[in-house]
Amino acid sequence: MGKRFERIEPAHREFILTQRVFFNASAALEGRVNVSPRDVASLRVLDEYRVVYLDLTGSGNETAAHLRVSPRLTLMFCAFTGAPMVLRLYGHGRTIAHHSREYAELLASAFGGSETPGARQMVMLDVEMVQTSCGYNVPFFDYTGERETLRRWAENKGQDGLKQYWREKNTASIDGFPTGILEED
Repeated sequence: MGKRFERIEPAHREFILTQRVFFNASAALEGRVNVSPRDVASLRVLDEYRVVYLDLTGSGNETAAHLRVSPRLTLMFCAFTGAPMVLRLYGHGRTIAHHSREYAELLASAFGGSETPGARQMVMLDVEMVQTSCGYNVPFFDYTGERETLRRWAENKGQDGLKQYWREKNTASIDGFPTGILEED
């Protein structure tokens, strides 16, 4: 049976940070639901009610578009090794623009000033509920390493090339909702 919590407890934090991947789910009021895999190395648990992750450049920017329309966001973590468990963080999300003061402050305070090549924005989740469930049906998987493809691609593009890519591929969702990625504060 699933259990519900009002905040991220210390055991939840430990579980989150020992996973290799998480999934984020978002949706506008209409259109497609988006579910995307993310690298836990890009995520920080700021406190018992907030998490943030560096959102890396991708072929789309669905989460950013959805959060502009409806702030609902869910992050899901699954144990692929060890004891079975699924943990979901439910709440309201928002993007933090790459060029903003808040981004720079969070990059310094939460990420040690180190930005992953290809980072395009951050996604902040204000957690309203934590749910754990058994995860008995989640299979075991062996971790064999990180993919370097995105990092190399982003380094080769450079910041100007990334901004051009964002202009071409990341300004609207597949349903046509604007992402705000190039808007000024």
